[in-house]
Amino acid sequence: MKVLSLKLKDEIFEDVEDVVKNFHISRNAYINKTLLVYNKLNQSKILQKKLQKESKLVQSVSLDILHELEQIEDDLSL
Repeated sequence: MKVLSLKLKDEIFEDVEDVVKNFHISRNAYINKTLLVYNKLNQSKILQKKLQKESKLVQSVSLDILHELEQIEDDLSL
């Protein structure tokens, strides 16, 4: 486990204190859980951007393949 020192804005600190009192958890546990959730959210956004980029890269090839398959289907229907 890493020891970390950080500075929080007063209003953020007060919000954290309110939450930990209401949920009866330690400040440390709350901050760890909060960062875990925030990291997962951002990792999801990173993955989404990567998938969009890769999807654009294969889009034209996918359309070409679709047209070829449609042509084969049309040829078989005759």
